[in-house]
Amino acid sequence: MRIITDIESAKVSLLRRLPLELQEIPAGLKQKIKEVFHEELTPQQVVQRIVAEVRAKGDSALFDYNRRIDGVESTDLQVKKDEIAQAYSRVSQELVSALNLAAQRIRAFHSKYKRQSWMDFGEGGLGQRVYPLERVGVYVPGGTASYPSTVLMAAIPAKVAGVPEVIVTVPSPRGVVPPATLVAADIAQVGGIFKVGGAQAIAALAYGTQSIPKVDKICGPGNIFVQLAKKLVYGVVDIDGLYGPTELTIIADETANPALCAADLLAQAEHDLLAAAILITNSPELATKVSQEVEDRLARLERRVITSFSLESRGGIIVVGDIEQAAELVNYYAPEHLSLVMRDPWAYLDRIKSAGAVFIGEDSPQVIGDYVAGPSHVLPTGGTARFGSPLGTDDFLKITSVLAINRETLEKIGPMAATIARAEGFDGHARAVEIRLANDSEMRVE
Repeated sequence: MRIITDIESAKVSLLRRLPLELQEIPAGLKQKIKEVFHEELTPQQVVQRIVAEVRAKGDSALFDYNRRIDGVESTDLQVKKDEIAQAYSRVSQELVSALNLAAQRIRAFHSKYKRQSWMDFGEGGLGQRVYPLERVGVYVPGGTASYPSTVLMAAIPAKVAGVPEVIVTVPSPRGVVPPATLVAADIAQVGGIFKVGGAQAIAALAYGTQSIPKVDKICGPGNIFVQLAKKLVYGVVDIDGLYGPTELTIIADETANPALCAADLLAQAEHDLLAAAILITNSPELATKVSQEVEDRLARLERRVITSFSLESRGGIIVVGDIEQAAELVNYYAPEHLSLVMRDPWAYLDRIKSAGAVFIGEDSPQVIGDYVAGPSHVLPTGGTARFGSPLGTDDFLKITSVLAINRETLEKIGPMAATIARAEGFDGHARAVEIRLANDSEMRVE
């Protein structure tokens, strides 16, 4: 792994952020676009075309893109109940048990902070009504890997929030949804699973088709086409966020185990070609040891081609003067995942202001958060941890303000409202308050 000792160089290289629209795509993907659309298009142009066509043509556009992009001839998009039942026989009992354990922990975690309605008549009659959304769509990625964990991490918080119907879309390049994904969807009690991926799935969820019902909110990670599509349909429906490639930053001092640091960096880098795995340390010795451990262990991985590419393009080690400087860099970068592996990690937690999830100590590897810890692994990426939060029950709730102002409070605050209204040039607003405060009958029947 490359080792960088100059902070400013690290900021303009390893820690550089690019807007979603400006991110470079691999040459192979550019060629695929040309094969499908018979011309050179940017990802944004591709998404605009797909969304417009799905909105206009519905299912027929979905069938067409399933054929053109995934090579699948399909006439039915929804997964049948017997396919789900058969999926259990195609996975190990060990995996079913693991998914059930993860589901229990996710459900327990998210049940602890569900927001409630409230009403306070003692303070002039103010309150909030909290309602779950009616229907939510979960996008589950596919392609180079299957992600049953994403089904659990997105669908279960929605169900805990009280959403009556959660549906899932998932790519099926061979016309078959991975059985582990089907099992996870069944455990999460989703209402329907549809064999469609990419921007076309996002368009279908946003506008509805003959087979796929329109949803109120779309959530879940995905590739650049999925995220650009989510951005395009926002306002027609709500979205949870725009997710780029996954990220891990480790802050480690001289007490850290280099083998464990290397294992975590490799685990992150094997996600995909654009995954970011970064170590920040105040120990040049640790930097050298971790780099060597990564090289030694890389050859043993099944996904070593992907892992090697992501480490070379977006991975690296930054050597800083002290841990305080490391914390400053983390807040600058705002990573999706942050591991604190040092002598006293709790002493530095308060210094971290921008991170999607923080993992404390060597016994809290990020991989546990990916699968079974409990908090959702759908986290802000691309620097959005500066203002974004992990997916949770609040993402599936809507709030209605309730105002039941009594006479005493109206007499107290009404004149101020009228004053502000006239300052803004709205005489009718002021009169709507003053007519209620007037004592003479003539004013009341004006």
